[in-house]
Amino acid sequence: MILEALGSALLGLALAWTAAQRLPHRLPSRNLVLATGVAGALFGAFITHSALGPDHTLGTLAGAVVLSGALLSLLLRPDGRLRRSAKISPSGV
Repeated sequence: MILEALGSALLGLALAWTAAQRLPHRLPSRNLVLATGVAGALFGAFITHSALGPDHTLGTLAGAVVLSGALLSLLLRPDGRLRRSAKISPSGV
C-alpha cells in the first residue's frame, strides 16, 4: 500500500510537471498544478484501491493517473481564441 501511494504520487507529479511544461500559458501557477496532480493521483489511488482490492497494483496506478489527469484538465483555461458561430440576423432570415 505504501509503494502504491508513493508510485501514485510520483506519477501524479510527473503528469503535472509535464502539463506545466507543455501548457504554461493555459494553466495557473506551477505550485497549484503540481499540488493538484499529486493530490488527484493520491485520491485516485485511494478510490481505485478501495474498489479493486490489494492485489491490483497496476489498476490502482492506472486509476491514479486517470483521476490526476481529470483534475488537471479542470485547471485548463481557454487559449484566448474565441470561435464564434455565424451571426443570425435580427429578422430571423
